[in-house]
Amino acid sequence: MPSSFPGFRVLVPDPLPAGGLARLTKTFDALKLWEEADRAAALRAAAPDIRGLASTGAQRIDSVFLDLFPKLEIVANLGVGYDHIDVAAARARGVVVTNTPGVLVDEVADATMGLLLCAVRQLPQADSFVRRGDWTRGPFPLSASLKGRVLGVLGLGDIGRAIARRAEAFGLKIAYHNRSRRDDVSYAYAASPVELAQACDILVVAAPGGPQTRHIVGARVLEALGPRGILVNIARGSLVDTAALIAALQQGKIQTAALDVFATEPDVPAELRAMPQVILAPHIGSASVATREAMADLVVENLTSWASGAGAVTPVA
Repeated sequence: MPSSFPGFRVLVPDPLPAGGLARLTKTFDALKLWEEADRAAALRAAAPDIRGLASTGAQRIDSVFLDLFPKLEIVANLGVGYDHIDVAAARARGVVVTNTPGVLVDEVADATMGLLLCAVRQLPQADSFVRRGDWTRGPFPLSASLKGRVLGVLGLGDIGRAIARRAEAFGLKIAYHNRSRRDDVSYAYAASPVELAQACDILVVAAPGGPQTRHIVGARVLEALGPRGILVNIARGSLVDTAALIAALQQGKIQTAALDVFATEPDVPAELRAMPQVILAPHIGSASVATREAMADLVVENLTSWASGAGAVTPVA
């Protein structure tokens, strides 16, 4: 079946969720690069004609990569975060970059609360305790509690606010740090990440990635969080200084951590994997079938809207 936009060829380096991929391949002349026996040769042959790129985040899109595609007009990213894309380099070449805000907010916020509950109540450890048969030899150790705690949100964007609303339902007080104070919330505002860590004992990292936020959670922030402190990171691994986090956990400067993202994914430091109190997840904050399909649909919608001349639906700020 011919595409709806003849001549508008789209590169898809890695698989999209099935429904979105089917819609994309029906709408466009799409090169599914992962299906090619010689990816490099296929990319070289197709590059002069590529006008759209559907990115899943696996490929670093920098000036060198962008220069391969003289006709490229749009990079449609599957995800809210786009720190793997050099947006300035794209704009300098007249290439628009889009992401998928909104459709994954609730899923990530739900996952955040799940990670937090697992970290506080040690639910995965309790599951293992029962499976090993240890319950027959005595009760599971008492856990920490959410009662009386303050949750600090580092980055009060759409996801950060959704997390805060859920945390309020658990009876938690909320504080936050943002690039600027928000006038649409009544939460306590902290002027810096260190000040936020001093004001809370649960710190949720929900800020965007990129050079400006790299290691925004370092030794000073972790020390300020304190020995009852719990760190939850569902943003980007680059925001947390991994070495400082490992040291803080080993030295008891914070209580525990729940991490869905890591600086060197999928390689997780052995020190973190060896800590039984730490909760580790393989970057699954938005990884439900329904949400990933909605994200893929928005990728296709951005490409379709652009190709039709209506402009991008969700260009990055």
